[in-house]
Amino acid sequence: MPNTVKTALLLGAMSGLFLLLGDVLGGAQGLLFGFVVAAVMNFGSYWFSDKIVLKLYRAQEVGPDHRLHQVVSRLASRAGLPMPRVYIIPQPSPNAFATGRNPSHAAVAATEGVLRLMTDEELEGVIAHELAHVKHRDILISSVAATLAAAIMMISRFAMFWGATGRSDDREGGGNNPLVLLATIILAPLAAALVQMAISRSREFADDATGAAIAGSPRGLVSALRKLEAASQAVPLDANPATAHMFIIKPFSASRLQSLFHTHPPTEARVEALLALARQ
Repeated sequence: MPNTVKTALLLGAMSGLFLLLGDVLGGAQGLLFGFVVAAVMNFGSYWFSDKIVLKLYRAQEVGPDHRLHQVVSRLASRAGLPMPRVYIIPQPSPNAFATGRNPSHAAVAATEGVLRLMTDEELEGVIAHELAHVKHRDILISSVAATLAAAIMMISRFAMFWGATGRSDDREGGGNNPLVLLATIILAPLAAALVQMAISRSREFADDATGAAIAGSPRGLVSALRKLEAASQAVPLDANPATAHMFIIKPFSASRLQSLFHTHPPTEARVEALLALARQ
C-alpha cells in the first residue's frame, strides 16, 4: 500500500478516535472538542511532525563543516536527493533516524554516540540507510505515526487523571467513569498497534539494500548494525516508545511500553540479508 494512502488512513483513524473519546468523555460538547482537536492534530501532524520529533530529542542542526553534514551531503548527491537538514542528538546511545514530509523537506539526525562509535565507512552505511528511507518516501508516514502515537499516549494519561479525580459527565451524573478507566488500559496498546499497521517491518530490509547501493557496498552497514546492536544494549537510548520505529535500530530502554512497539526485524536477519547481497 502506498505511504500516502497509509498516511490518510492513519489520520482518519486518529480523527475517529478523538471524536469517539470526545463523545464518551463529554457528550455533545466533548464531540465538538474532539473534532477541533482532530483537525488541529491532522494539520500539525502533516506539516510539523518532523519538527515535533526533532524537538522531542533536543536535536541541534549542524553546518557544512561538521563531519556528519559532509557525509550526508556526499551520499545525498550520490543518491540524487535534495540535501536534507542535518541534526545531532545529544545522546550517548548510538542511533539515527530520518524525518520530514518529503525528500525536499527531509532531515537526518544522528546521536553523538553513533559519531563516536562509527568509522567513516560504517557511518556512511548508517546514513545511506536513512537516505534510503527518504528516497522511498517512508519518512512522512514514519513521522506522522510517531506524532499520533505520542498523542494517543498523552490522551491515555489525561484519561487516567480524569478517572482518578472522579469528574462527572452529563449522562453519568457523577463519580468515576468506568469507560475512562478502561481507556487508560487500551490506549497505549492502540498507539502501538497504529504504528505497527502503518510501518512495515519489511521496509527495513528494502532500505538496507538501497542503503548498501547508495554507499557502494553493504560492508559498512553490516559492521554498523552489529556495533549498534551491542552498543545500544550497553547504553540504552532515552527514547519515547512512540518514536521507536523511526530509528535505524530498535532503541533499548527500561520502559515497559517499549516492548509494545515491535517495529524492527531482528538485527541478525538484516545482517544475513546484506551478506547475501554482498555474495551476489
